[in-house]
Amino acid sequence: MQHRLRLSAPGSRAPWLHHRYTFFIAVAVLLLALAGDAFAHAVAEGDKGYIQEISGVHLIPFMYLGAKHMATGYDHILFLLGVIFFLYRMKDIALYVTLFAIGHSTTMLLGVYFNIGINSYLIDAIIGLSVVYKALDNIGAFQRWFGFQPDTKVATLVFGLFHGFGLSSKILDYSISPDGLVPNLLAFNAGVEIGQLLALGAVLIAMSYWRRTPSFWRHAYTANVAMMCAGFVLIGMQLTGYFVS
Repeated sequence: MQHRLRLSAPGSRAPWLHHRYTFFIAVAVLLLALAGDAFAHAVAEGDKGYIQEISGVHLIPFMYLGAKHMATGYDHILFLLGVIFFLYRMKDIALYVTLFAIGHSTTMLLGVYFNIGINSYLIDAIIGLSVVYKALDNIGAFQRWFGFQPDTKVATLVFGLFHGFGLSSKILDYSISPDGLVPNLLAFNAGVEIGQLLALGAVLIAMSYWRRTPSFWRHAYTANVAMMCAGFVLIGMQLTGYFVS
């Protein structure tokens, strides 16, 4: 069962309006702006050239590329952070992470195999929206504003599908050789899951220490507002790229 924070009552002073919290949010947004390439599912030029030049089955290299991409994919990590923010039991964490993995694995594999190309700017904007959604969900905004609670399991799966299309759209840009395509894609996906587990493990370790301190509940609201701001920055960057490209 997921916990959620209540929004501040009307007329009360929201904690994130304090100057220290505003500074924290501004720093987070600045870091996101500086990391713009990473948010666009960027692949290093050396990796891109390697993908375009090779043919045949190369399981280990593609597994490495998948793990590297996921471990440095800040949009994926932000969404996962939001998903596990108030999850304490490992079985709950495993359930939500599995739903997310099923979603992004399905659309990544099918998108590349059937050559389903979707504009990467629009997909990445939706991925940014997933971060905003999860932050709002964590602070109880939907219950307060609309009087209902979206199914978090369904939302995690659906947004996982969009995250997968983000991966497939970028892979299609690199014209992977059809020779050995399926094994290489499966290896890449296995690497993505490994990278996801590594990133998730680091997040869980940090969260476990933070949750033991009194500051967790004092700053949980602020952290989710910062996450929401990061999502909006990502949406704005991608929509700007879409309209000017």
